[in-house]
Amino acid sequence: MGRPRGFDETEVVRAAAALFAHRAYDGVSIDDLVAHLGVHRNSLYKTFGSKRGLYMAALRWHVENQARPLIAAIGEARDFAEAAHRALAVHGDGSALDLLLMAAVERAPADPEVAAEVTAVLDALDEALAADDGAPAPGPAGTLTSALLGLRLRARTTSSGAGPE
Repeated sequence: MGRPRGFDETEVVRAAAALFAHRAYDGVSIDDLVAHLGVHRNSLYKTFGSKRGLYMAALRWHVENQARPLIAAIGEARDFAEAAHRALAVHGDGSALDLLLMAAVERAPADPEVAAEVTAVLDALDEALAADDGAPAPGPAGTLTSALLGLRLRARTTSSGAGPE
């Protein structure tokens, strides 16, 4: 019988999501993960299989715990201005769009599994924007989604940035 796990897997995945959202997949090494998460290298490999395995767990956690709740809040907004305010809000370690944005730019073009996750979230965001009373039709909703992601990207590049170092 092996030793019991000495770390909270959900907390490790959450912290990894914040790190990947701030520095991107290629900007985070295994050594960075070990140092930032406080988990031994062997434990990371045993639990997640690889850096990519941890990244996929972090991306899925981000989608379910940050992106989907944000999309629900956007869908409940009274108008686009309120929806944009909710989408661009920064809390604690960044925006609920940050890991999605990084995944879309960096990993989705090279990784079909990441592309599928990103596409599903972007489609849901388009639907939430199109479902708003007085909101534009579904085609323009995609443009609004792109604008929101562009605004978040610009905010990341013009501020000191929020998130783990």
